[in-house]
Parts: sequence; structure tokens; C-alpha cells
Amino acid sequence: MEKDFPYLDVLTGSALFRDITRSDAAAMMSCLGGSAAHYKSGETILREGEAADRLGLVLAGRAQVTRTDYDGNRSVLTDVGPGEMFAEAFAFADVPRMPVDVTAVEETNVLLLDAQRITHTCTNACEFHNRLILNLLGVVASKNLAMNRKLEITARRTTREKLLAYLEMQAKAHGSASFTIPFDRQALADYLEVDRSGLSAEIGRLRREGVLESVKNKFTLLRA
Repeated sequence: MEKDFPYLDVLTGSALFRDITRSDAAAMMSCLGGSAAHYKSGETILREGEAADRLGLVLAGRAQVTRTDYDGNRSVLTDVGPGEMFAEAFAFADVPRMPVDVTAVEETNVLLLDAQRITHTCTNACEFHNRLILNLLGVVASKNLAMNRKLEITARRTTREKLLAYLEMQAKAHGSASFTIPFDRQALADYLEVDRSGLSAEIGRLRREGVLESVKNKFTLLRA
């Protein structure tokens, strides 16, 4: 069974499968209706308007969760890497349709799980099922905290304040003044909910002022 699923190390290293053994993780794929899928960069994994009955876990690559408003303005809600989940909040919030898009931003493999099979104990009475549900609660709570942090950033008044708040938060998360963020310029602008040209101009000003150094998505904070 383990040989049939090549991403067991990613699964057992994720928050959702914490304290679940490799053999149990492999056995639960049929129990939970798990199916792996591959997406090319730019392909949609889950589309706005689809039934919100599945959640996903990135096995390799990266994906972004985005929302587009009526006027076509795009906002990046979160970036999802290997071992991280997406769409779990919608799958368990009794939301009939997906209000967001989930898109691969590079070659990406994901595990899609049936939400109903997670919340309803299977006929096999798997020992790991209760552990999985507890882990899921922890993941949802962590995602809520991350969304609150994003709201704290986007609530700032200016592009400069939003950018510095985000970069300082990243520096703390990495434990270093030098770090790499998961966004290119457009995605960073969409995450901060600012204009891309204004963001690029602000980064240029901060470099000239000696506040930071940057090369593409690599930043070093020289002073707060």
C-alpha cells in the first residue's frame, strides 16, 4: 500500500496527518476517498462556483487561493506549499459553492479529499480517524490566525505601511532579516491589496533610503 502512494513523507509531515503513522496514512487513502492529481502552472485546481465538498493538501509545488470581486480586482488570500491545506474552511462551513479559486502557480501535485468522509467515521472504525479530526481542528484554527494577520496588514493605510508590516512579519517568521517570500511582484500586490506599480515604486524608495535590499522575491531588512 505504501508503494502505491509516493508522498507519504509529505503527508506524515503535515499538520493534518500529525501523529499518524506511514502505514495508517497509506491505508486511509481509500477510507477518505483520497485522489492525487497533477496541475500545470496556471491551471485551476478548484474553481469559484464549484461545490464546496472537497479539501486539498499540496504534495509538491505551490498553489494560491485567490478571490476576484465584481469589478475583476484580484486578491491573494494565501499561498499554499507542500504539506499545507486549502479549501478546508469552505468544505466544513456548510458553504454550498466555492467563493474562491485555487490555482497552481508552478507544477503542482495535490491530494484531494472528500470532506464528508473525514467528518463521518468509516465502517472500518479506523483508529486514526479521531486523530485526523483533532488535527483538522488545529489546522482550521491556525488558518484563522493567519487570516487575522493578513487583515492586520491590509488594514494599514498606505502601501509603504502594508509592505513593511508584511516584511517585518516575514522576518519574524523566518527568524532572520534575510528571507524569501512566496510571491512575485503581482502576487504580492494582490496579497497586500495595492497597485503593482505603486508597490514597485515603494520598494524602490525603501531601497534608496537604505531600509531594505531586494532581488526578485528575496528581501533583507536593513532597519525597521
